[in-house]
Amino acid sequence: MSVTGLSLAELYAVKGLSVAITGAASGFGLAAARAFAINGARVLLIDVNSETLETARKEIAALGAETLALRADVTDRAAMEDAMAQCVARFGGIDVLFANAGITGGPGYIGLDGKRNPATQIENQSNELWEKVLAINLMGIVKTIQATVPHMKKRGAGRIIVTTSCSATRTEPFVGSGYVTSKAALSHLVRQLAHELAAHRITVNAVAPGPAATNIAGGRMKDPAAAAGFAHYIPMGRVAQAEDVVGAVLYFASPAASYVTGAEILVDGGAVLGPADTAIG
Repeated sequence: MSVTGLSLAELYAVKGLSVAITGAASGFGLAAARAFAINGARVLLIDVNSETLETARKEIAALGAETLALRADVTDRAAMEDAMAQCVARFGGIDVLFANAGITGGPGYIGLDGKRNPATQIENQSNELWEKVLAINLMGIVKTIQATVPHMKKRGAGRIIVTTSCSATRTEPFVGSGYVTSKAALSHLVRQLAHELAAHRITVNAVAPGPAATNIAGGRMKDPAAAAGFAHYIPMGRVAQAEDVVGAVLYFASPAASYVTGAEILVDGGAVLGPADTAIG
């Protein structure tokens, strides 16, 4: 789509788009669902938690959006294929996929107090946790994309947006190694698939949030003490709120990003730049 002559409203329009979101019942997924719904998109909500999914469905439907909510596990390719087929049947296609579902990898090898935690050193980490994190954070995204791409190819267009992390770009001692590894792999997967799918007019991009007050890690960052501990290392002085990622997600879905693929937007308050310099003047 050419953006020549478009007004600002048209440039960032998502009205009428069919948007599938995983991890949609809370956090970044729900915040994005709200934004798409308010701006006229039709929204498929996918989550593994039936109770929170139904609450999210009611909220998004109350915004006036055509809404479909499906319980599905991103680690189950057949379930994801069924979900995407239902999206196509209901909405006529899938214009945008926000592949957002993910879990924590547990605490890092260093605590926020600067001390090493013997239980989280590499030799003491649970292989079962590693396998679970990679199954959801990496292979769950792969299976979600595998289930979506055939529908986008039939239409000859599509937008895929993946939630990575600022920890994909650097070492991260305060976050579990499995999580960091999964997000780093996703970051490169985005570039690989952007290259592969460009011929089909499908763009693939990523948003890379910093520490955020979402439900991940049991809502750890909603605890003021934990949030303050992480905020000390963020130049903007606070952890992210779920709504902070919305602008980047809508940008990648809009006509404004029609020539953008393989990109990753950091939404981290400057976290990758290093701890804040609190001196003023």
